[in-house]
Amino acid sequence: MEIILLEDVKSLGKKGQIVKINDGYARNYVLPKKLGVEATTKNLNDLKLQQANEVKRQQEIKKEAEELKTKIEEKPVTVAIKAGEGGRIFGSVSTKEISTATLAQFGFEVDKKKMQLSDPIKALGNYIIPVKLHKEVTAELTVRVVEAK
Repeated sequence: MEIILLEDVKSLGKKGQIVKINDGYARNYVLPKKLGVEATTKNLNDLKLQQANEVKRQQEIKKEAEELKTKIEEKPVTVAIKAGEGGRIFGSVSTKEISTATLAQFGFEVDKKKMQLSDPIKALGNYIIPVKLHKEVTAELTVRVVEAK
């Protein structure tokens, strides 16, 4: 019997895959637990429509990420923090502070978890931080750390 998987099943395959399994396994396990449906022509057409919609949705998400990338790369974000002698700052600038600064200065928030800050910022100056917006889109956020007055 051919089954279209509705969820990922460890021993069978991924969601949306068409797999051939034994009739008993399908009737007693896969179908009652709603892990899959029988591969009829109607269900196959529904699967094609769902996959087309998913592709379109992924393209829209990528397009939105591209637009956000251009906004992020336009201007630098300024973070003011207390500093001592020689440009050394007290503590460090974290991704949370950068995220709140982008919200305050530009009106949109960049998720702190998407920022790839390798080391905490511990000195005044300009820094370029990669921001992973989508699996194919990475923006470079310029952060200017200045002394608070």
